Amino acid sequence: MIHIDEKIYLWFIAVLLPLLFVFVVSLWRKKKAQRAFADSALLRRLSPDRSNFKLWLKWILLSAVVVLLCIALANPKIGTKIETVKREGVDIVFAIDVSKSMLAEDVAPNRLEKAKRIAFETISQLKGDRVGIVAYAASAYPQLALTTDHSAAKMFLQGMNTDMLSSQGTAIQEAIRMASNYFDDKSPTARLLFILSDGEDHEMGATEIASEAKEKGVHIYTIGIGTEKGAPIPIKEGGGQTYKRDSNGEVVITKLNPELLQQIASNAGGEYLDGDNTQKVVSQINKILDGTEKSQFDTQKFVDFKDQFQWFLGGALLLLILDLAIFERKTQWVKKLNLFNEKEKDK
Repeated sequence: MIHIDEKIYLWFIAVLLPLLFVFVVSLWRKKKAQRAFADSALLRRLSPDRSNFKLWLKWILLSAVVVLLCIALANPKIGTKIETVKREGVDIVFAIDVSKSMLAEDVAPNRLEKAKRIAFETISQLKGDRVGIVAYAASAYPQLALTTDHSAAKMFLQGMNTDMLSSQGTAIQEAIRMASNYFDDKSPTARLLFILSDGEDHEMGATEIASEAKEKGVHIYTIGIGTEKGAPIPIKEGGGQTYKRDSNGEVVITKLNPELLQQIASNAGGEYLDGDNTQKVVSQINKILDGTEKSQFDTQKFVDFKDQFQWFLGGALLLLILDLAIFERKTQWVKKLNLFNEKEKDK
């Protein structure tokens, strides 16, 4: 199986056609001009070592160089290995709180970065599992659908911030509802939802929605980010920093609410995890995943492509060196063979 990365470069080969026309016309005009001064026999006597054959040979070599360089630039790849891969794993969705309270710095560097780090480290250790990401504040937003492309998942994860959703506040039930829709009801694959949040919830109904999710086969694990002592919410404006204040002008202190997160996890057959220590919580998540039954959910054919441009580039360089080594004069040993009865023509 052959795959071409940059097919546009192959179009440059078509440039050889007008160049060939120009080359032929120039040779014809040159011969016409020469015949105006002398006949063919006299011209052969005046320049006995001039070879028309080598002119054409050099043109063919240069054309081949151009063709090979165009192919090399197109970067052809040949499939060297085709295999059927059976993937086994679980479906995992990370619901990450991106409300303003996640900017609190009671955990370093702040709650949101802490949550992203936990998810990032977990994804880095996954194998055949599918991963999805949901961002939520007052509403939920589908950041990434379930995929086995863990590199893409980490890329989307890195781009998450508190400005990505215009609606502020925290509605955990919206995240649970959207994440539950990620999973395929017809698939027997285990469904796990990890909610990374400080537990602040400005809406009611999260525990009820969690119970409904359990009925759909979704197990929810909550990870508490922050401290119960709490911290102010920094607001950076005009190069300076202030803190969020309430309607009375008092600095708002956002605190971790582990009770709500524990209740959500309990209602959905999951577990509450303390996110204070990144390595510890990642280890706990890995134990949960190891203890979850894996299911086959996808079968794909993969083709292992290998670059082949180097062969065409090497061939182009070899032909270019050969072209430079060929002169337009006749080769003496070929001339002695008299292959085309040239000696008789000269008499």
